[in-house]
Amino acid sequence: MKRFVSVVEMLSRLCGLTSMLLIAASTLVVSQMVFIRYFLGASTVWQTEFVVYAMIASTFIGAPYVLMLKGHVSVDLLPTLLGGKGKRLLDVVAALLSLAFCALLGRSGWDYFHEALSKGWTTDTVWALPLWIPLLPLPLGIGILCLQYIAEIYKNWTTTGENPA
Repeated sequence: MKRFVSVVEMLSRLCGLTSMLLIAASTLVVSQMVFIRYFLGASTVWQTEFVVYAMIASTFIGAPYVLMLKGHVSVDLLPTLLGGKGKRLLDVVAALLSLAFCALLGRSGWDYFHEALSKGWTTDTVWALPLWIPLLPLPLGIGILCLQYIAEIYKNWTTTGENPA
């Protein structure tokens, strides 16, 4: 199981890097779009759509990395009051509920992605991007997020002490 945790954490780090690159690409594309529109007086075709899809993709793909770093927003009043085993149990229950939600979200995202791919759907813009491309980050990122939740549950349950990390 330790090997599983190690592989999942490597995947989560890769997701974090990918998310960072998508945000950097979005920044560059916005700068290019501003230059073309305001300095050259030309119109833009694909830039706005690219930036929107890249930012959404960075959110889904970056989620496993954020979970690994314990960066998701949480309220820790009750876990802090419980302390010790009560906190660990509450953490595991919350992770299991989150895992169940993410599994359902990932499954429905996969169905939507597969339907767009198999039916050749495209966006309703001049760019006409194949819709499976912007839909892929949802099942991909959420699938790895599910794996990261499993790794976090394992780490939480097998770590001794007050602060498993």
